[in-house]
Amino acid sequence: MSDFLPKPLSLAGLREKLAVWYGDEPEVDKDLNGELNREQGRELTAEQGDPENKSAALVQHPAAQYAGLSYDVKVIASLREAVGEVVSSMISAFIEDTPIYIGKLGAAVAERNVRQVRDMAHTIRGSAANFGATELVAASKLLEDDATGENLVNSEQLLKRISLTFEILANDLKQEVSLDSETTKVPFKNEKYNNILVVDDDRTVRMALVDAFTRENYEVEEAKNGMQALNICKRHMPDLVLMDAVMPELDGFDACQMIRELPHGSDIPVLMITALDDEQSIIRAFSSGATDYVSKPINFSVIKQRVARLIKANKAEQDVKKLAYHGPFTGLPNRTYLKQQLNVTVNRAATENQRFAILFLDLDRFKMINDTLGHDAGYLLLKAVADRIRHCVRENDFVARLGGDEFTVVLENIASLDGASSVAEKICRSVARPFGFMQQKMFVTTSIGISIFPDDGEDVSALIKHADSAMFRAKEKRNDFCFYERGMEAEIAKRLKLEQELGKAIESDQLVLHYQPKIDFKTGDLVGAEALVRWEHPLKGLVPPDVFIPLAGESGLINPLTDWVLENVAMQLKRWLDQGHSLVLTVNLSVKDLVQEDLHTKLEDLIKRNDLPKNVLELEITESTLMDHPELMIKELNKIKKMGITVAVDDFGSGYSSLNYLKKLPVDVLKIDRSFISDIESDPNDSAIVAGIIALANNLGMSTVAEGVETELQRYILEQLGCDSFQGYLVSKPIPPELFAEQFLSPEKVI
Repeated sequence: MSDFLPKPLSLAGLREKLAVWYGDEPEVDKDLNGELNREQGRELTAEQGDPENKSAALVQHPAAQYAGLSYDVKVIASLREAVGEVVSSMISAFIEDTPIYIGKLGAAVAERNVRQVRDMAHTIRGSAANFGATELVAASKLLEDDATGENLVNSEQLLKRISLTFEILANDLKQEVSLDSETTKVPFKNEKYNNILVVDDDRTVRMALVDAFTRENYEVEEAKNGMQALNICKRHMPDLVLMDAVMPELDGFDACQMIRELPHGSDIPVLMITALDDEQSIIRAFSSGATDYVSKPINFSVIKQRVARLIKANKAEQDVKKLAYHGPFTGLPNRTYLKQQLNVTVNRAATENQRFAILFLDLDRFKMINDTLGHDAGYLLLKAVADRIRHCVRENDFVARLGGDEFTVVLENIASLDGASSVAEKICRSVARPFGFMQQKMFVTTSIGISIFPDDGEDVSALIKHADSAMFRAKEKRNDFCFYERGMEAEIAKRLKLEQELGKAIESDQLVLHYQPKIDFKTGDLVGAEALVRWEHPLKGLVPPDVFIPLAGESGLINPLTDWVLENVAMQLKRWLDQGHSLVLTVNLSVKDLVQEDLHTKLEDLIKRNDLPKNVLELEITESTLMDHPELMIKELNKIKKMGITVAVDDFGSGYSSLNYLKKLPVDVLKIDRSFISDIESDPNDSAIVAGIIALANNLGMSTVAEGVETELQRYILEQLGCDSFQGYLVSKPIPPELFAEQFLSPEKVI
């Protein structure tokens, strides 16, 4: 075998091989002013001689002479190698579309529309370059350059030349159309494949690029102009855009710039494909936001490698950016990314005269869950909360996690405050639903502060500050939202100052304890007292407990405050016991106190240092605390009970208690909530409820204490119902220890 021809066979390939064996093809006649004549077929020249010399003539055959082709067979071969049989479809599309382009070009020449002439000539040049049609490329380039210089003097002559050249090229290219029937190929898709958007007004280029990258396992979409590309990017952003520079309706330069302004549009590579080779066009491409550019005619080997490199580099950049701009666990944007996004949002809203809202969220009681169940549970809860917040907002709304248990939502283009209110209320309801994982239920709520642009500020710092201020106000109620109002900063500054002063008060003994006595119904004797902390401010006087105790809970001072109370109660109790008095002192504990890791160590040390006997110290816990975390409370309270400390449930009946858990809880005392006592004289329902609580306690082996008893009739009814003891203003308000001892511990005590 001397040589071979690959399948599918083509006349061009055959001619090329024959040219190698029998001589080069003659040069194409390049007379620019003539009719572009060439021979249509082959002429064989043989010597005329005697019949006897006939065989000799056959042996001495001269080299075959072929008319020159109007395209480059090597370009076609390279194209066929890159995209396979789709070359036939490209040629068919080129032959169908180019007469339309020439028609539009003729109309533009007649109208002397230089821009349309330039664009159509550019399109024809780019299409012809795909097939190595140098003559058509040259003629189109001349007209394009003239139109760019606004010179249409030779436009009609060049138009005629383009038309004649295309007719010859079309006839030549027909032989390249494969006669093989094309089979539909379904490309293999990897589990993770990249999406490419091909944008070109030339159908032949789109076909070639779509086929080439489909073969490389890319998912390819196509658009025939910049406007279509922009609409596709608005629906979903591809991994890379291949963008033609010159197109009708919206060219590649403007389309690239608009894509960059879309959400996430600045993150994707845009590879500009252009037949423009002047420096100004290249500068314009990069200034429009192009990542890189490739020239026409397209070298498919080069463009495949460049696309793969750009996507790989962009993925790596996005991974690094995600680490820098997104938080762990939730995957949400972090504080840095939020500020960048807000700057863009402020500029856009100011330009388009729109309003937007910032929602500042803080989870209530998250620290308690984190401290109680561990950080793993906290991470799971944060992720679950983030998912619920996402489902409460629109797809284009921005959700970020600032750190800890703080989240921010940016709601763009809101028509009124009602829109922000609706979303905030929806988030509050969603977050308040129980979370179930790690084989138990968890309950949290959220407080939300809202600021509005431009009403509450025209810059990022002011809007964030005001949303934060509104959130502090919402914290007072919890599971609620609040809009910013002027003057909130002063209120917050006052609150922060009070918080600092409370910390100093704990350290410098500005706190005092008052005691409210508990009286036995049957005997009328003192059985104990509840210790209640008071703050004597050196300048402001007595600060109400309903002001500083919630402040201590929110600021992290509740644990040091409780430690101070326990220490001073233990010392006071020891003094009274040593004086021969018999009583139980009660101290209130918050949930944050109960979840301290060293609480049991502190209590053991407290009892040991003060040499306290068993059952003289009582810890009081609210019903809501017990029922929110019953399984945890059972475990913690059992440890406390083993130390000889009694446990009381405060405000019983005010919440929803599970009787199943109540019977398991190691509780000694049920304190009946004052809301049932205040109307017990006139409301038979209250009387029935109290009777039920007393019966329940008796059956579970617990004693009962009535809170807030203020009248003799209330005392009488409770005694008749079988309540064990009571406290309230009927006997005494909370009083200092000296006065308490004088009134209730002296031989002349009066009850």
